[in-house]
Amino acid sequence: MSEPSQDILAALNIADSFTLAMDEEIRQEGMAGSLCGIALALNQTPDINMLQQRIDKFGQQFPVALASLQQRGKRYFWCKRETPQPTLFYQHTNLETVSDLSFIKDTILGLINDRQARETIAPIEFHLISDSAQTSFFIRWIHPFCDAKGIDLILKYLCTEDTTIFEQPEAKPLVNQQLDKYPWWKKILLLLKGKRYIASIDKLESIQPFKMDKQPQQLNYATYKLNLEQTDHVIKQARKQVGLTGTSLYYIGSLMRALDKMNPDSKGEAYCSPYAFNLRKQRAITPVIANHVCALFSQASREMVQDREKLFAHLKQQNMDVIRQQLDYAFLPLMWAGSWLSLDEYGKILRLSSSGKERSSFWFSDVGKLDIPEHSFPGAEITDLSHLCQVTTPPALAFLCCIYQNQLTLSYNFVEPLTNSEEIARLHQLIVAELLGEAE
Repeated sequence: MSEPSQDILAALNIADSFTLAMDEEIRQEGMAGSLCGIALALNQTPDINMLQQRIDKFGQQFPVALASLQQRGKRYFWCKRETPQPTLFYQHTNLETVSDLSFIKDTILGLINDRQARETIAPIEFHLISDSAQTSFFIRWIHPFCDAKGIDLILKYLCTEDTTIFEQPEAKPLVNQQLDKYPWWKKILLLLKGKRYIASIDKLESIQPFKMDKQPQQLNYATYKLNLEQTDHVIKQARKQVGLTGTSLYYIGSLMRALDKMNPDSKGEAYCSPYAFNLRKQRAITPVIANHVCALFSQASREMVQDREKLFAHLKQQNMDVIRQQLDYAFLPLMWAGSWLSLDEYGKILRLSSSGKERSSFWFSDVGKLDIPEHSFPGAEITDLSHLCQVTTPPALAFLCCIYQNQLTLSYNFVEPLTNSEEIARLHQLIVAELLGEAE
């Protein structure tokens, strides 16, 4: 091995490279890059010593958590840092005797909007934020480090005494394993299928929910939680409209309809949303690090969106057609090919349609059910959560869904001043009506 390569810990897989290209796109807009976060509200101050020990152990077991993202030639790698090693665990405390309701959120916003160089930013950090009345445990990571399911597994790691269950032998990433199943001619066939699929999507100009007439300044977020009865009703509505496995489509379609009602005069012909699906086996607790996802799109014309029954029938059929034609895996060879491009070239291909306009009307992620056992977090209980994700401008909106303690949590991530908290609150009311099936 040549001398410059001796510090390499791991290469980025093809899904990591996908998220790195979006990191570059966000940075070019003057924002903080592909930073993501999950904020956990706690019922009390946790056992800080135990939390510190488990975080330290995590860093020892997964040294990429302490790495630096470096370019070597045309590719990017996780590389060893020169000493000293970065700090993984931070504490932020408001010393005022009166609780400041804005302290925790302001601290989180400062962290998620922190513009650090790609080479110096830590892959993942853990922050305990507290004042006299409330405490939050905030995990911030850069998307090429891992996906949302990976963070779910990292939380399980911190909530587990015996972490040997997370040990695994070195293996190819799941995206590479899936791609390797196909002979070369099948990969070419899938790549061509994927290109034709994208071309079919690009026939309709995507609607943008907000006017792009201002310079993006910062990401903000708003989180709302449905009660148990509402969540149960939403799940029943989703099963009725799109079937047992189509919950994500129900969330997406409901957002499409809400956006169309909020801004019916937005230019464009169709709503289009990318979304990821997890390649890990069901209930698998490995792999933890890196992104192990592939991509799909949901698209519906404005005319289709305005008819609720037709919309969900369309989204369901569209998804079935994609799976039948193996288009769900057609993005794997496309991601492999894109990983060899420059970040600038790759980002433009990912974002822009053949007409040169933004392809995505919004970003979407169904995080699924966060299954953290009670009494497992060190010295505290998790009472609530929020998900955060930097997003390109346009579309300037990411919609993240999660079920925790049998309650549906909706996190809206939006770029100011292109929109604001008041407009997002209005959007949420429209979405809830759609999810519950109460909209006209």
